[in-house]
Amino acid sequence: MSHAIAWVEQQWGHPDRLGVPVSDRGLGLGDGVFETLLIRGGVPQLLGEHLQRWRDGATWLQLPEPPNQQQVEQWIAEAIRRSGIADGALRINWSRGSGGRGLQPPAQAKGRCWGSLYPHQPSFQRQQVVISERVQRWADDPLKGCKTLDYSAMVLARLEASQAGASDVLLRSSQGGLCCGSSANLLVQEGGQWLTPPLSSGALPGVMRARGVAMGLIQEARLADSLPNEQPALLLNSLDCRPLNHIAEPLAEPLFVQLLGSD
Repeated sequence: MSHAIAWVEQQWGHPDRLGVPVSDRGLGLGDGVFETLLIRGGVPQLLGEHLQRWRDGATWLQLPEPPNQQQVEQWIAEAIRRSGIADGALRINWSRGSGGRGLQPPAQAKGRCWGSLYPHQPSFQRQQVVISERVQRWADDPLKGCKTLDYSAMVLARLEASQAGASDVLLRSSQGGLCCGSSANLLVQEGGQWLTPPLSSGALPGVMRARGVAMGLIQEARLADSLPNEQPALLLNSLDCRPLNHIAEPLAEPLFVQLLGSD
């Protein structure tokens, strides 16, 4: 039976039984980046795109250079072999590593990598959302393009959703207009065209979002401050494509499959 697997550098085990050193700056300060990607049939989906964003974030944060794609592929293959998970969600983390106390990074940081693989099947189920009153995306945030290890604001947003009886929230941009969900890009269809807020709004540069823009399936446009009831809308990331109203329900899975380039 498939079960979750994790690794910290060269150690393997269950995610609940492995540990990152308390001195790691990723643990203490959120000083690092991560990627989450889909494994389908034992094959990592859009791995090159994910690792490019991983490297870009590490460069922006001036982290040590992350492991190369060959090393990551070896870890993924080993995780699949050990766990038996052919369809799953893989997360890979890269921190500045250990460096004592305080904000100042060590002069010669070595970096630390750890990851996990859990069973996962893409979901296309309708999701109930509320618009957050506590959290927004800041257009001028210098880290808006990075998937950093500090996701506390998004945790707060998801708590707001659950306390309101919803599954997720929609976040507004500091520039105005809806921006994204807590862990996914927001798409609204108008006249048969999928629209999503521009990156300048503070929206995370999602891998599936970027693929849709490159394919001409998604265009950037500022959205209204509320979700239109008469237009299809969904939340898209690398693991799921969740419709937000009944009009979008038949559209979610075909779009996800098309973006992955699979049948």
